[in-house]
Amino acid sequence: MPDSKEILESFRCIIPWVSRLGELDDSVWFNPIAEGKASTAEIISHLQNWDRYLISNVIPSVLGGDGIVFPDFDRFNSVAYDYAKSGIGRKQLLEEFCATRAELCDLLASIGDNALREPVTANGVELCPHTGTPYSLLYIIQEFIEHDQHHKVQIDKALLQS
Repeated sequence: MPDSKEILESFRCIIPWVSRLGELDDSVWFNPIAEGKASTAEIISHLQNWDRYLISNVIPSVLGGDGIVFPDFDRFNSVAYDYAKSGIGRKQLLEEFCATRAELCDLLASIGDNALREPVTANGVELCPHTGTPYSLLYIIQEFIEHDQHHKVQIDKALLQS
């Protein structure tokens, strides 16, 4: 597994890219990125909602010796989409995302390498069903980096087509 500092830096690297989304036209910001998909605003809110969940639920649970419990994804994501449509301004949402991601990265860095690598369960499961790798906070962050990249590619593709 790569160095934890490299992984955390990679996790932080989305902040400058997200900041540049402030230059988008409202029609691009609020329109779905593709038919049946979320808007850029909803995706950023979705990413921020997961960051907040990691800060408020996952990290305290793991540090307390408990496993990770992830909520029902559809209901959880619906809350984020509603927030993006609540009237929050683009600038405020982007600032909130960047501040939350920075807070999360700083919190993870303060935990220390051993705690980041300590085996944990995720919804009662010890090993990732796709890779067979034991779960740890660091492994979960790597999954969130892949999640970020998935949405970044979606948004970039939509921007090219707009």
